[in-house]
Amino acid sequence: MSVLVVIPARYASTRYPGKPLVALKGATGQTRTLIQRSWEAAQAVAGVDRVVVATDDDRIRVTAESFGAEVVMTSESCANGTERVAEAFDRLGGGHDIVVNLQGDAPLTPAWFVEDLIVGLRADPVAEVATPVLRCDGRALTALLEDRRAGRVGGTTAVFGWDRRALYFSKEVIPYTGQDYAPDAETPVFHHVGVYAYRPSALAAYPRWEAGPLEGLEGLEQLRFLERERPVLCVEVAARGRQFWELNNPSDVHRIEAMMVEMGLE
Repeated sequence: MSVLVVIPARYASTRYPGKPLVALKGATGQTRTLIQRSWEAAQAVAGVDRVVVATDDDRIRVTAESFGAEVVMTSESCANGTERVAEAFDRLGGGHDIVVNLQGDAPLTPAWFVEDLIVGLRADPVAEVATPVLRCDGRALTALLEDRRAGRVGGTTAVFGWDRRALYFSKEVIPYTGQDYAPDAETPVFHHVGVYAYRPSALAAYPRWEAGPLEGLEGLEQLRFLERERPVLCVEVAARGRQFWELNNPSDVHRIEAMMVEMGLE
């Protein structure tokens, strides 16, 4: 089954304008833009046939082409990454069995997250969309809770049923737990990793659906599938000692740089 990875990137982010072009310093002191680090993360995934950057901004296009990325220009009207991926896939003429949306704000995404995601979708003929979830340890849960107390939008959490079908995604920390956890202890909270694998039929249908009230309230694109009662498979992935965090706010730059230094990432 042929696999395409699309990295949607827009300049006019509401919370962080110009985010794809922000410079991130690694363990060796080298700085590379967020979009380049996201592209490099995609290149590390095994079993992928093609990687493209999808954007509506010439500044991002020029930067991406400067480090060798293939770029697909999309319209400014795309409401979110899934709509941009759908347009890019259409402009490319289709031709792939699985389309992966590796969002451009998650440069710490390990290759095995995406590899496990692809395996999960291939193994489940009913699921139309799959997305990774990572069980939080005490340290990660504390960081999520601290962000919410400070009024920052941090990571997204997911809850799912026994069959791993998603029940809900939220920017609040769900499910509620009043317990205290040691930094390395497992918790019942799952951090949603912002990567999606779609079957082409589901991806093509998505832009034709109106956004529902839950998507509007949470600002989470994957809720459009749930509001249309389309099955979303949650694939649990293992951290293997790696930390994971998305770049949602300017304050996340230092957090991600510190993680890269701790993990020895260039």
